[in-house]
Amino acid sequence: MGKAQPTRLVTIACGGTGGHLFPGVAVAEALERRGADVELLISSKAVDQLGVQTARHLEVLALPALPPSLRSCFPFLKAFLQSCRVTRTAFKQRRPVALLAMGGFASAPSIVAARMAGVPVFLHEANSVPGRANRWCSPLAREVYLYFPGAAANLRHRSVHVTGMPVRSRFQPSNTETCRKLLKLDASAPVLLVTGGSQGAHALNKLLEDAVGLFAVRAPELQFVHFTGSEDAECVRRTYARHGRRAVVEPFCSDMWTALGAATLAVARAGASSLAEQAAMRLPAILIPYPHAADNHQHHNALAFAATGAARLLPQNHATPNALVDLVLAILLDPLALSAMQTAMVGWHRPDAAEWIAERLIEAKQSPTRAADSPLTIARLTSHVGHTHADGSAH
Repeated sequence: MGKAQPTRLVTIACGGTGGHLFPGVAVAEALERRGADVELLISSKAVDQLGVQTARHLEVLALPALPPSLRSCFPFLKAFLQSCRVTRTAFKQRRPVALLAMGGFASAPSIVAARMAGVPVFLHEANSVPGRANRWCSPLAREVYLYFPGAAANLRHRSVHVTGMPVRSRFQPSNTETCRKLLKLDASAPVLLVTGGSQGAHALNKLLEDAVGLFAVRAPELQFVHFTGSEDAECVRRTYARHGRRAVVEPFCSDMWTALGAATLAVARAGASSLAEQAAMRLPAILIPYPHAADNHQHHNALAFAATGAARLLPQNHATPNALVDLVLAILLDPLALSAMQTAMVGWHRPDAAEWIAERLIEAKQSPTRAADSPLTIARLTSHVGHTHADGSAH
């Protein structure tokens, strides 16, 4: 596999949430191993600024992009146009050989700017139900990469590849005892990891607060690692202390591979990137999907994992403290069930996903220019976006 020239730049638009950012960083690492330069385009949200600290060696450009709002479209459109201008300016200073967009509101203006500059666009769709940005922008891409095979039906792109989810190289099965010791936990006692994703989840935090007393009675040896988000950390920490539970409680984790490596079982939302990291670490999970996610995509992600036996699905409206404790203990007290879930998780991890995508991006320089990569005018852009179905997929 040949090395890229040092002057070869690939831009990755991956801002908005950790679920977009961290897979983009995984591909960036693979590109760097090939000698390519990489620039990350992220949003100005605090979660992006915090998450990118784990990739300080990479070039980073923060865009003023904002998510769409039901109250008014003006701030979104203004930020969209500003982000397009910032990206186009960056492309004029140094034109990338390819743009990889990981989905989310921060990627859409970058895609438009890339196509206006004639830069080949590649998309990665993480969820089982494609997000709006990728549905709208898929006609502008040369290739589309998927984690969930079923997502292809809602994109209908001519060149779709099921690549799996790019995961940072640190995510691989680890020595459980070592990870627990790093977290100052008992190396011999089971650990329940609770995480609501990069921004936390208030509903999960409240559920665990209500369930801790039951765990204290029914599973006194159980330890906890709980990532709460910025709002609930102190309250949750006090609850564990009040019940005498051994717990690591933090608002955010920059060393998630250690937390996953220490855990016996996870209670988590069903964001695709978090699921992929759990799969890479072979960590079984009880999934409580965020019920208000766009197009209910977390529910569909969880369904797919549960159908293979890798996880158990517990809808939020059924997630009472007793139901959670019963399910956690049913798994922890059944070694065969736990082992079967670990084995099923393996099927959701493709170790070479980041490497495979990186290679396709590097090859964009050598590939013949295609009509799909030619610069777009505003009129042609409107035509492209207009030629989508009501469900957002392209002709």
